[in-house]
This record gives sequence, C-alpha cells and structure tokens, in this order.
Amino acid sequence: MSGYLLLEDETAFYGRSVAAEGTAFGEAVFTTAMTGYQETVTDPSYAEQLVCFTAPMVGNYGVHERRDESDRPHARAALMREARGPEWTDWLRERGIVGLTGIDTRSLVLKLRDGGAMRAVAVAGDLPVEDALAAVRAEPDMAGRALVERVSTREPYVAAAEGRVSVALVDYGAKRSIARRLAAAGAAVTVYPHDVDADELARHDGVLLSNGPGDPEPLRAEVEAVAGLLGRTSVLGICLGHQLLGLATGHATFKLPFGHRGANHPVVERRTGRVLVTSQNHGFAVAPSDEQEATHVSLYDGTVEGFDFHELRARSVQFHPEAGPGPHDAWPILERWVAELAEAA
Repeated sequence: MSGYLLLEDETAFYGRSVAAEGTAFGEAVFTTAMTGYQETVTDPSYAEQLVCFTAPMVGNYGVHERRDESDRPHARAALMREARGPEWTDWLRERGIVGLTGIDTRSLVLKLRDGGAMRAVAVAGDLPVEDALAAVRAEPDMAGRALVERVSTREPYVAAAEGRVSVALVDYGAKRSIARRLAAAGAAVTVYPHDVDADELARHDGVLLSNGPGDPEPLRAEVEAVAGLLGRTSVLGICLGHQLLGLATGHATFKLPFGHRGANHPVVERRTGRVLVTSQNHGFAVAPSDEQEATHVSLYDGTVEGFDFHELRARSVQFHPEAGPGPHDAWPILERWVAELAEAA
C-alpha cells in the first residue's frame, strides 16, 4: 500500500505502508540514535509525535517485550528509509502504529533541521493530499500543550517493594528502565501520578522527577508541587523533571527548533570539563544560564543540561542516565544518588 508524510508547509515525502492502515497526526521529529527503535516508539516522551529514524535500516534485530519502555507505543508513526521485518513491522501493525518505508529520511531530516519540527500527518491509505493538508493545519502546535496527564499513571503503585531506601518516582511519562535501574541500585520504588502533592512525596528518602512529553510551562500545578518539595527531601530530575525543577527555581524554558533526540549528544560538566556522550529526547529546554547551579551545558547550543541546588537538596539532568537505549557515560548518576540516600538515612 502506498503512503506519504505531509508537513504543514505542504512538503510531501512518499513511501510505502508496512504497518497499520490509516492516518497519524502529530509533530514530525527525528532521532539520530542508531539502535533502540522499539524503546523509542514506546517512550512516553514521544507522545503526539511522528518519528523519523536516521538509521538507514530499522527493525533488523527484531523486537522483544523487555525493550518496551511503557505498556504501549506513544509515537504515532515510524518513518523509515528501509524497514526490516517481519517482526518489527508486524509489531507496529498489531499496535495500530502507522509505519512508512522508502521515505527519503535524509531529505526529511534536513528539512526539519532547517525549518524546525512541524505539524504533519503520516498517511497509509488513500487520503487526498489536499484534505490531509487542511487537517494538519487544524492541529494544535506542540508549544503550550500539557501532555503528561495522557501518559501518567492514574493511581500510585509499587514498582519495587524492597530496598535500602524509599524512592518516589513521579510519573510524568516515566520510562520503565528508570524504575529498573533504581531498583537494581537498591531502592524501594513507588510510582506516583503527575498530580501528586508535595506532602505525599516528602515522606520518602528521595524523589525522582521523571521524563515526559510536551511543554513544561503549562504544568503550573506540577511546578508548584516541585517548589513545595524543595529542601524537604532529596530530589533528582530527569528530562522534563529537569525542566520542571528549572521553572520551580526561577529559570526559563523554551521550545527548541528541532529538539535534541538521539544517543550521541555531547554535554560538558562545568566543574571538571569532562564531556559526556548522552541519550536525549526532548523538544523543550532550559535557557542558557551563567548561574552557579547550572552544572552541565549542551555543547550543541549552550542550553542548561544539569542543575545542582545543594542547599535545596535538589539536582537534575536534561539527558537520560538510564540510557534506554544509549551510551553509558551517565550511568553512575542514578546509582550514586541512591547510595547518597542510603548514607543519609
């Protein structure tokens, strides 16, 4: 079956459908990661997005349930130069995800890099381009959209019952590998909804603010909860959690032109000058800052990639130390944090 991707500026990229039939609306973005296609599609941070993979072949090592980062796919479409199967394409089809192969992903990435992430539709079927364009332009922009309620757990649950310390994981769209890594480091982990209040969280030895989709600025209640938590227990933020900590401490966030998505993003640690190669997935960032609490900086664009508020017992990183998938330069961050909680207990 034929298929195409149509951007809001009328640019079309044609290919062939290899997964579910239908149409998928969302923001067209790209990831430079060479592996981890299943993890990418199931990462809640990709909610409402159509993901273009820059790797030339996608699906060539199959699928496995262990690689799922959540209980369902969140990306709405997979855009590929060459989709390999049948395990991967069958997996997409069974879960209702549009998958297009034969897309000129090189040209698409250049388009998004120069013009920024755009509203788009992936079509697997016969929808006329004129009708598709009108529908795309009626879709909301990603800026200003609060999406965490759509991906967060509705009720608290225990992810790991036993541990030397008690950690609350606030689910703004948390990846499963975060909870696994915390448990492996020796933490008992309880996962809470995005709208949990600060008093509930403060009962734990530490609180981890997770990754998640959308714009952090509309999340005023979540920012207020983070602000009410500071100084009461140890806090560690990852990705969206980093941005919420930034907003709670007076920093500003903004929408990046085309985002940071991939497993090869260089970040410098200001204190030591050490450069970490990191896994990232975000379309919004904390604005550049010369303040002392800004501990890590992106070598791509100078955005703040880490905070340390020592007196408030709070720190954060924009990148993903759980690296699911990605390089392991930042792996020790979670283990060290749990070890510090144990020492303070």
